[in-house]
Amino acid sequence: MLIANGATSGFERGALKFGPRKAWERAAIARLSYGNVTGTAFFLDPNELPSTDGHNELAGGDLRYDAPAGGYLGATYVKVLNSDSPYPQAALGGNGPPSVTPGAREDTQTLGLYGKTNPFEGELANWSFTGDLAYQWNDRIDLEAWAGRVTAGYTFANLPWTPNVTVGYQSFSGDDPDTTKLERFDPLYYQGSPSAWATGSKSASTFINSNVNAPTLAVRVQPTRQDTLTLRYAHIRANELNSPVQFGQATRVDVNGNVVAGVTDSHLADDLFLEYSRIINRNTFLTAGISVSFPGAGIDNVIGGNADPWTGGFVNVVVNF
Repeated sequence: MLIANGATSGFERGALKFGPRKAWERAAIARLSYGNVTGTAFFLDPNELPSTDGHNELAGGDLRYDAPAGGYLGATYVKVLNSDSPYPQAALGGNGPPSVTPGAREDTQTLGLYGKTNPFEGELANWSFTGDLAYQWNDRIDLEAWAGRVTAGYTFANLPWTPNVTVGYQSFSGDDPDTTKLERFDPLYYQGSPSAWATGSKSASTFINSNVNAPTLAVRVQPTRQDTLTLRYAHIRANELNSPVQFGQATRVDVNGNVVAGVTDSHLADDLFLEYSRIINRNTFLTAGISVSFPGAGIDNVIGGNADPWTGGFVNVVVNF
């Protein structure tokens, strides 16, 4: 949820949808294991876009216990040592454009807890549960934010194609326009694919993991050992009205002549994503998908009408050498 993707794709680099760039520009990692416990210390310098390089540097540590049966429990701490990256903050009362503070990310600290259950026996067999929780603070700019996710999955092991159904809920705090404190969660460097930490599918190209929440549903079947079909659904909503949903986009003048930001209705979108994956051989993998995002009332209100659905598709072949 915090530290996964070390590089930025899209814009002058292209390939925003596939996101092929993952490696950090610089990384120093030290790891020590004893039995089932692993401790990791790290220093990271992300590979940012040249046009928007925030000169970010991060350091922290992770302590994780991996149970022999497959579950795990861990904690991660990360601090931003250096950054020119700005934070937006809602205007007090939600009236007016958001303010933008250059270099606000520097000194931001985040503590995250995460875990997954061991396989159960008896009546709970075939169930799995995960949980993630993060607390974020920066005393220099009066920042206090939070994020979290829970999922529950069940595998119908005795049915053809071994269906798996996973339901989840994830939420990332937004800035409350009625306080002077900054409550907007900084998602840092999460993995933004629908199978990982993206909020939605098409919507994940518009809404980063800040000031959003989403109940999610994923249904996966495997017709063969090489073929997998997954249908994903996300109902995406804003946590705070009249507050930046991304970086401050949708700041506008309303019908009364007032400058406003964010949305006036929390419903942002409903996303559907159908994905097909095939293992061609041990070195070659095929993935194809189609997705559609249906705008909610929050988006309709911004444009003053009914926004059209946003559709897309892709085919991707990966060959490992």
